[in-house]
Amino acid sequence: MSEATLTAKGQTTIPKEIRERLGLEAGDKLTFTTLSDGTVVMRAKTRRLLDLAGSLTRPGQPSVSVEEMKPFRS
Repeated sequence: MSEATLTAKGQTTIPKEIRERLGLEAGDKLTFTTLSDGTVVMRAKTRRLLDLAGSLTRPGQPSVSVEEMKPFRS
């Protein structure tokens, strides 16, 4: 369990171990959701296109260019 302190301005520092585990970097956007039981869920909203690179490929699968993905128009 990690702990943080809230400042008078409403600011806090996310503990280093949490930032590293979530891959958070300066400037990343975060969303906070309050559940009905009072639990607060924080999610990293910023995802870079490069973070997604290769996420849909399988070994041996041929690559497809963006142009090949565009639908044909007449």
